[in-house]
Amino acid sequence: MKYLDEFRDPALAKKLFDQIKQLATQKWVMMEVCGGQTHSIIRNGIDQLLPDTIEMIHGPGCPVCVTPLGVIDKALAIAARPGVIFCSFGDMLRVPGSEKDLFRIKSEGGDVRIVYSPLDAVKIARENPEKEVVFFGIGFETTAPANAMAVFQAKQQNLKNFSMLVSHVLVPPAIEAILSSPNNRVQAFLAAGHVCSVMGYWQYGPIAEKYQVPIVVTGFEPLDVLEGIRRTVEQLENGRYTVENAYARAVTEKGNVAAQKMLADVFTVNDRQWRGIGLIPQSGWELSAAYRDFDAAVRFDVGHIETHESELCRSGEVLQGMIKPNECAAFGKECTPRNPLGATMVSSEGACAAYYQYGRFVSLENVVVAD
Repeated sequence: MKYLDEFRDPALAKKLFDQIKQLATQKWVMMEVCGGQTHSIIRNGIDQLLPDTIEMIHGPGCPVCVTPLGVIDKALAIAARPGVIFCSFGDMLRVPGSEKDLFRIKSEGGDVRIVYSPLDAVKIARENPEKEVVFFGIGFETTAPANAMAVFQAKQQNLKNFSMLVSHVLVPPAIEAILSSPNNRVQAFLAAGHVCSVMGYWQYGPIAEKYQVPIVVTGFEPLDVLEGIRRTVEQLENGRYTVENAYARAVTEKGNVAAQKMLADVFTVNDRQWRGIGLIPQSGWELSAAYRDFDAAVRFDVGHIETHESELCRSGEVLQGMIKPNECAAFGKECTPRNPLGATMVSSEGACAAYYQYGRFVSLENVVVAD
C-alpha cells in the first residue's frame, strides 16, 4: 500500500540504522514529541536497535494524557446530568478522573456517546433539540480545526443546545517548557508531522535558534522516524541547530492557512494546565469571545470541582521525559490498562500503554548480563 509498505522496507531501515551508527560519535539524547511516534518506535523496536549513542526520550505529545484531571472531572460531572448527551472520541472514555471515568458514568445511566467527528455531535444536537449536547474537544493543533468548525457551524445554525468542553494544547510552548526546565536533558526534537501539517513549522525556527537544538519534522512510519533521527544526529554532530522537514509529503512550512484562519476566529490562546506537568503559559486554546456562549464549562458551571491525583502515578515524569514508563514502581502492577492510574496507560498514544502492550516491563538499565 502506497505510503505504508514503502516506508516499512527492512532493507532501507537497515541502511538508515547503519548510517545513524556511523554518524553518532558521541552520546545524544533526543525526544519524539508525539505519542504516535512513541508507539511506532516501541512497536518496531527502533529504540532497541539504535546504537547506544542514541537515547530516545518520550515526550508529552499525547493529547489524552495531558488533558488535566480537572477537565476530566468536569466532563464526568456534565455527562452525569439528566438531559445531557455527552459526545466524545472513544479514547477519552477510559481516562481516569478523580473517582470515575466516562464508561462508569455511562454504566450508571449517563447518555455518553462515542462519535468519530465533532460534526457528528452537531448533527445529534440538531436532531435532539430537547437535549443539551456536549462535545469533549481535546487535543493538539491536529484535531483543533474540526472542533473549531463544529462550533462555527453550531453558531451558524443557531443551535442553542450545543456546547463544547475545550481542552486544547499547543506543541511549541510545551517544547519551550521542556527546554527551559533545570532538569532538561533533551538535545534535539522530532516534531509531530500531523501537527505541522496544520500549523506548518514556521514557529519552530526561533525555538531551535534560542535553545540551540535541532528540530526535525517527522512522520510516523518506521522509515519516517529513522530518517528524522538520522537528520537530527547529522545536525548534532555538525553543530547545526535548524528546523528541517523530513515529512514533505504531508507538511509545508506555512501549513494549512485556511485551517489556521478558522482557529484564529473560534479560539484564543490562554494559559493551560497540563496533566502531570502543571501550568504552561500561553499553551492552550479556549473559545474566543464571539463563541463563548458555546463553552460547556461556563454553561454547566463546573469551575468549582476539586481533583485528586493518584499518589502512585508518575505519569507526569514520563510525559516530561524524566523517566521511562517501566521505571515507575506501579507500572504493570497497580497500574495496568484494565486498572489505570493515569491517562498514559489507557491512551492509544500513551507511552505507558506502548510499553505495556509491547512487553517493556523491565528497564534495560536494570538488566544484568552474565559474563
